[in-house]
Amino acid sequence: MFLFNKILIANRGEIAVRIIRSAKKLGIKTVAVYSKADENALHVKMADDSYNLDGDGPQGELSDNYLNINKIIEAAKRFSADAVHPGYGFLAESPLLVSACEENNISFIGPNIRSIELMGNKIEARAFVKNLDIPMTEGVTGSKADLIKKASEIKYPILVKAAAGGGGKGMRIVWKEEDLEEIIESTSREAKNYFGDGSVYVEKYVEEPRHIEFQILGDNYGNVVHLFERECSIQRRYQKIIEESPSPTLTPELRGKMGKDAVKIASEVGYNSAGTIEFLVDNELNYYFLEMNTRIQVEHPVTEMVTGVDLVEEQIRIASGNRLSIKQDELSQTGHAIECRIYAEDPANKFMPSPGEMTFYKPPSVKNIRIDSGIEKAGIIHSFFDPMISKLIVHSENRTTAIADMKNALDNYIIHGIKTNIPYLQQMISYKAFAENKISTKFCDNHNNKLLSDIKEGKVFDKGIDHLLAFAVFSLNKPIEKENVWQEIGYWNNNNHLLFDIEGIKKPVPVRLIERKTQRYKFLLENVGYDVRLVSLEENYIKILVNNEIAEAFISDDARGISTVSVSGISFFMERADVLNTKKKYTASNGDNGEGNLCSPMPGKVIKVNVGVGDEVKRGKVLLVVEAMKMENNITAASDAVVEEIKVREGDMVEGNTQLVFLKNKQ
Repeated sequence: MFLFNKILIANRGEIAVRIIRSAKKLGIKTVAVYSKADENALHVKMADDSYNLDGDGPQGELSDNYLNINKIIEAAKRFSADAVHPGYGFLAESPLLVSACEENNISFIGPNIRSIELMGNKIEARAFVKNLDIPMTEGVTGSKADLIKKASEIKYPILVKAAAGGGGKGMRIVWKEEDLEEIIESTSREAKNYFGDGSVYVEKYVEEPRHIEFQILGDNYGNVVHLFERECSIQRRYQKIIEESPSPTLTPELRGKMGKDAVKIASEVGYNSAGTIEFLVDNELNYYFLEMNTRIQVEHPVTEMVTGVDLVEEQIRIASGNRLSIKQDELSQTGHAIECRIYAEDPANKFMPSPGEMTFYKPPSVKNIRIDSGIEKAGIIHSFFDPMISKLIVHSENRTTAIADMKNALDNYIIHGIKTNIPYLQQMISYKAFAENKISTKFCDNHNNKLLSDIKEGKVFDKGIDHLLAFAVFSLNKPIEKENVWQEIGYWNNNNHLLFDIEGIKKPVPVRLIERKTQRYKFLLENVGYDVRLVSLEENYIKILVNNEIAEAFISDDARGISTVSVSGISFFMERADVLNTKKKYTASNGDNGEGNLCSPMPGKVIKVNVGVGDEVKRGKVLLVVEAMKMENNITAASDAVVEEIKVREGDMVEGNTQLVFLKNKQ
């Protein structure tokens, strides 16, 4: 069997780490490429060689590093790599990269250029599959003017989609005709930025369908197999957040029929790598071809867990010229796997990305799990890239036990300093409707308010007693800061009265320290006594006995001196109100979205300014567009007003809370 000697990974983060692991298992050396922001990243440390795409300069645009084909090829040649693996996203479905590899006698670990050009373009893919008599939804193509004119032929709601899109990017729903033109423009702009191709098309939107995809593998000798399906219906902003295999929706008959059609599509196109055929399934179990992704998918681990096949290893073997090592009748699904994508985002704020600095990172170490991550410790989550931190996968004997294992794993996944979707996933995985498989691609939209309410309910004060007591003991044992005069002279004149600021509580919570003897404490809180014994204390960890019940807490401080305290998978923000916080700035900030003053909700790039000074704007008018983590965020007017000042220009990089525009209310 022939294998490559060295592979360059033209990607970053968890997928780069994932590819390196499979390459090492095969005895193949690897080359990592990186931008300035990733110079200390895990994939760089793991690879045998590495190459800085930004050179000696600052962090560049994606077009200057991870999307720069010339630099990728230059790096491959410099380190004598005989193959390039693109991962997913970035250049994974770029025929230009395939051509560049061929021109330089470098193997591309992915499908042939015909497959990418035909199936990677969703417009051409639909036309190709239609001739195979495989069902699909109505759609129209053409120029912007054509789409606006022909869209009325399809009953609303409709979808505007990027022709070169994938991974949930470049897709927006249109509910009414008057919004169509603006949505076409914004989708095209996002597609151009993310995929390098601004072409879009329109198709019928199937309301509340299931999203089912089939994993396929093909080689260079005409052999194609499917590795069964993944249920990917749990999505937000058209991007998947929970995937599982097998699908709890499909009957054996439907599974067989859809698998046969997936293989038919891949065979007809001459597919020769790992890829995915995606379908929509309606309430009556009718299915429709959606698209083909000509790359490895983010959610590929759930397939690996239930089939026992290393898909990345198979990709490498196929690209090396080997035949498929598996036949269709040798494949089966064993047990049940669920994957949760861990994102740096704020579900309570429309899932807005939440880049920033982690203050603490502890992945779970429990049974039946796998974690695919691009990080190994707390660090900065940059706004330049996708907000996914990691993928948490469980594999168990059935769906019920897999759900229980995932709940346990999420409860033990601790991230401080930035907002994440972990609390949202905790509620989702415990939700009755999810357990009963009453799901669709609209599940998050339909249940979002209840899920967010349940998160809030889990953080009411009486559920945070263990947090408070653990933090009290932890703070009493912290070393005294020499520069903090307040601590040196004690807490005023009576140091047994402690005060705590806790999120959601308008005034400090008083706690009286009745007694302290070595590792034993007696506290009085709201006329209730608590006997606490310190069992173990580390830098970010404390274990206590509260009235003989064990409580474990993970605690870290952010740059403002505010502590995050996590117990049993729930986190509270806390601060000692009776101790001077030397890290906290007590000056007023001018970066708040006060009356007339609109600020960036996060670090990002201003990609469009729609107004000028003196313009009169109506409530809801999109004034500017700020892009962060490959997501466009509209800055809109809250009321009818006049633009008094614009503080940024298109192309400016801005920090969170940066003033963007100032409006004056119309008299």
